[in-house]
Amino acid sequence: MSPVHFTFSAAFMLGLAGLAFHRTHLLSALLCLEGMMLSLFLALSLWTLELNTTSFSASPMLLLAFSACEAGAGLALLVATARTHGTDRLQSLNLLQC
Repeated sequence: MSPVHFTFSAAFMLGLAGLAFHRTHLLSALLCLEGMMLSLFLALSLWTLELNTTSFSASPMLLLAFSACEAGAGLALLVATARTHGTDRLQSLNLLQC
């Protein structure tokens, strides 16, 4: 495994570990998700450049568009929970009470 691939794999795993172990606030979970999507975008962009094909050239932009939609939906949920519950702590959210 090349150092570049190791770096992107490590960045993705760090984002995943942060999402799994540091789940106190919704904002920190959203930041971990954005870090994971950024590492996936960079890895996919480098993979497309290494292959030198035009058939995969649109896939990094498609991933970036989905990432922007995910960030917008996450921020909308963050604002909605902050308004209804008064905090963004994940322990205060109860799915059975909705």
